[in-house]
Amino acid sequence: KMDYFLCVIGMVMIIEGVPYFAAPNQMKGWMAKIMEMAPGSLRRFGLVMMLAGLALVYMGRR
Repeated sequence: KMDYFLCVIGMVMIIEGVPYFAAPNQMKGWMAKIMEMAPGSLRRFGLVMMLAGLALVYMGRR
């Protein structure tokens, strides 16, 4: 099970790293916009992303 967990974490890191590698200048602009967002908006966005990820995991495990 730990091997599977490490594989999943590795895949997340790859997917998270692609935009920084492919478009670093655009990422700087997006990060600046994120810094301007209200904490409540970021929290809601994070919750939506977690729920979407949970749904994908649930569908993938069925």
